[in-house]
Amino acid sequence: MVAKYTKSFQFSRILKGHGNLIRDIKFSPDGSKLVSASFDTTVRIWDFASGEQLQVFPMIFRNVNAAEFSPDGNIVVSCSNDTIIRVWNIKLGDELKKLKGHENLVCDVSFSPDGKHIVSGSADRTIRIWDLNSGKEIKKLTGHSDKVNSVRYSPYGQMIVSSSSDVTIGLWDIKSGERLKELRGHSQSISRVRFSPDGQFIVSCSEDKTIRIWNVESGEQLNIFEGHSNSVADVKYFANGQNIVSCSADMTARVWDVKSGQLIETFLVYADMLCCVDISPDDSAIVAGSWDKMIRVWE
Repeated sequence: MVAKYTKSFQFSRILKGHGNLIRDIKFSPDGSKLVSASFDTTVRIWDFASGEQLQVFPMIFRNVNAAEFSPDGNIVVSCSNDTIIRVWNIKLGDELKKLKGHENLVCDVSFSPDGKHIVSGSADRTIRIWDLNSGKEIKKLTGHSDKVNSVRYSPYGQMIVSSSSDVTIGLWDIKSGERLKELRGHSQSISRVRFSPDGQFIVSCSEDKTIRIWNVESGEQLNIFEGHSNSVADVKYFANGQNIVSCSADMTARVWDVKSGQLIETFLVYADMLCCVDISPDDSAIVAGSWDKMIRVWE
């Protein structure tokens, strides 16, 4: 039985400004802005309604791999191939802090739900937790045997989930730093991993062209979504918890029903590989960044 799905998305517009592929894109918590990270070495803030570019935070000669708004929407954190995590003030456009400690490129970065901490994953095979106020590293989690591609806090901030090129997903206890579970099932590098809005499930996507749903408590793999014809770069839960959106190097973004695994909608981009995707907090808009330097919007 497919959950009721009333929204039908239509292509709306394109946002232009980046000079190289867009590696990451995310909505602000209130849905009014976007932040994008690009291999053109910049992080950019956009007004979502108008498409106007509000801020450009320049980096130094290195690709930017990820960026995210703080829970209050006032700060952005970004990470780069130069091993440094940067924290930015949105209103002033100033760099507030540099977080240093990783020994190789930083692949992903994310805020804790309370906005007090940052988690990062790196090609140095470590996950690190940072105190935002002091800028100091407070914990290092080890256990992956290859690059850590993706890291996220659980909705209530008690766990971290990670995905790696070692073909595993890790579930970690934040207080102890212990790896609680190691989830296996994908056959190639795992690009991204996310918690469901209620924290009970995990969604992952991989270069093996599949998307998978996992039960957090049991570690059981519940469903496999097949249909993409190339590696799946990113996946996100809708706020309703009943649907997910994915994007792939096959030039499509797709909406799926979580319980049935059924494909609901496909958006074909006649341009280039899609690298990243996000859904607005009210589930009314989808954005995707691509190798062709553009951000596409469906509403």
